Amino acid sequence: MLEVMELTKRYGKTLAADGVGFTVPDGRIGILLGPNGAGKSTVIKSIAGLLRYKGSIRIQGHDSRSLEAKRCFAYVPEMPYMYDALTVREHMEFIVRAYGVEVTEEEIRGLLEQFELEDKQDKLGNELSKGMMQKVSICCALIIRPSVILLDEPMVGLDPAAIKELKEVMLQLKARGTTVLISTHMLEMVKELWDVTFVMDKGRILGTYTREALGDEDLEELFFSVTGQSGKNREGEMPVVGQKGV
Repeated sequence: MLEVMELTKRYGKTLAADGVGFTVPDGRIGILLGPNGAGKSTVIKSIAGLLRYKGSIRIQGHDSRSLEAKRCFAYVPEMPYMYDALTVREHMEFIVRAYGVEVTEEEIRGLLEQFELEDKQDKLGNELSKGMMQKVSICCALIIRPSVILLDEPMVGLDPAAIKELKEVMLQLKARGTTVLISTHMLEMVKELWDVTFVMDKGRILGTYTREALGDEDLEELFFSVTGQSGKNREGEMPVVGQKGV
């Protein structure tokens, strides 16, 4: 379970997160949905321990800053980072040693094959495209078998096959009881995945919606309504949630 309570974060005079609070239970996929600049990445980075903040965050009942919490969650950043001198396989092996988990060769090979990286496993980090680096980042997160996983705009830069594979993995994690939180502005990419959606804009959660409660109501229309957007851009065209600036 992931619990965020009264999370507040400022960058100078800018209030990036204003008393943000939500809960994602075990075995559920939560979506932090909002336009670019809404504060989604600030929330994700705060949960991951990359930013100082005010408020309380608990991961599986542990304070997010504690070693116990850090052992049970994984984080996939929006901008993947890899060490230039390590190969794809060495990155995965490094993460396994850092977390102190026991992983079989079959598990490593299985993830490499699943994300079509088996022929790239000996390539160095500086030889990979952003999309390939994103795949490696996802594999490194999955290899430790986390009970909570955070993904910040995970589908940006991925090819269609990798997006399809990632969606299937998210559903598999849900079935195992893993807590999943995905930050995105691309509603179309996650509309078949979500159990609970937190609509965010200007640093605040404007609404929390479960799939069960929403029923037949259209989430995209609700998003435009809650965020005060008309569903049209300045030229009068209908935008897509995921379009830059939407």
